[in-house]
Parts: sequence; C-alpha cells; structure tokens
Amino acid sequence: MDLKTYFQQHPVIALGFSGGVDSSYLLYAGRQYGADIKPYFIKTAFQPRFEYEDAIRMASELGADLTVIEYDVLSEPQVTQNSEQRCYFCKTALFSTLRQQAEKDGYKILIDGTNASDDADDRPGMRALGELSVHSPLRMCGLTKTEVRRLSREAGLFTWDKPAYACLATRVPTGETITAEKLRKIEQSEKWLLDHGFSDFRVRLMGQDARLELKDEQTRLAFDMRQEILAELGQYFRRVMLDLKPR
Repeated sequence: MDLKTYFQQHPVIALGFSGGVDSSYLLYAGRQYGADIKPYFIKTAFQPRFEYEDAIRMASELGADLTVIEYDVLSEPQVTQNSEQRCYFCKTALFSTLRQQAEKDGYKILIDGTNASDDADDRPGMRALGELSVHSPLRMCGLTKTEVRRLSREAGLFTWDKPAYACLATRVPTGETITAEKLRKIEQSEKWLLDHGFSDFRVRLMGQDARLELKDEQTRLAFDMRQEILAELGQYFRRVMLDLKPR
C-alpha cells in the first residue's frame, strides 16, 4: 500500500498533529490526495511553545483548519508519577480525548505520524495507540524517517530537517515526579540554548542539577559559551554538567 491508496480508502480522517516532520508530511499528503483530513494539536505542559507555533504555521501554510485542544496532563496521577509506563498512560489520555473531539466533528478514523523507523517493540506509547485503534499510515506504507524527510524537502515543507523532539517529560528521570516547575525550568533552558545556536540537544534533570546532551560538533560551542550557559541555566539548577558522550 502507498499513501495515495491509503487516503483513497480513508477519505475522511482526523490527524493527531504535532507540527513535526512526520505529522506535517501526513497532513500535506492527505490534502494532496484529496482527503478531508482534519489536524488536531493537543496542547499540554509537555510541549514547548515552539512546537505549538510550528503546528500553527504548518497548518496555515497548508491551508488546513487546525483545532487546538488544551489538556491538563499534570492532573493525571498515572502520568505525573512517571513510571516506566508513563507514555502509555499519557498517550491513552491524550488520544482518547482527541478521538472524542474528532468523532463529535464527524471524523471516525484517527491517525498519527509513527513511521516505519519507529521501533514498536516494548514501547508503551505504541501499545496505547494500538489499543485505541489509531492508524499509522507512514508505518503501514513502509515510509522511514529518512524517506519522510526527503519527501518533505521535495514538497517544500519547512519541517523537512526539523530535529526529532521528544516531549519535555522525557527529561525527568523515570520514577521522579513530574511537576510544572520542573518542566518550566527545562523548557526555559532549552529555549535559551536554541536561541543561542544549539540544536538537537537535551537538558536532562538530575535532582537539582542539569546535564546537557549535545551533538559532538556543538561541544566546542558549549565550551566557548561556558560562562553564558552557567549564568543562564544557573538560575534554574544548582550545577550544569556536560555529557561528553555525544547525542
């Protein structure tokens, strides 16, 4: 099966839309193949501001009517307790809410941007999507991340080279309670680093400290900006450490 065939077979469809590489290409392809595809962005404390802005921009550029659903994910104890099954509980809550709204709007089929490069084995979030009967057309059609980026570039989508981005909750160690304050510190730190030339990195929480995970080629930049980084991130963390193993 290819995407054209998929959308011909499912012409009315709701998309869990993040504004990332995969869901953006799915939105583009669905519209190109004539489907009535409706994007939904679920706005939570786990998404940084730039993800929300990218989703709005992409939907606008593609002429799609984006629906934003605000969800208080921090009100879910099974999520904030941050067990190894956190992603399962989170995906279940978010996609159940998304499906409820989509069905009200007349969309019975729900899809997401999982691609053929994503390993489905032992991934709690993938299990949740399966239980909720969420389709993953990119995976079903055998499209890998590399292929999606190539197709996105050919289509002129600004997301084609956007780094993969896991939600802010992944920065908090498993078993440590997730709070709004911890997420705020992480988001502010990552935003500052993005604004100062860093890309595709992580700020990991370690108690009261932070550990920076950088691409090898950006390690020199971190050393050159050592004082500035310490001054900024020192507002939020007791110590700022650099992981010498590249991302």
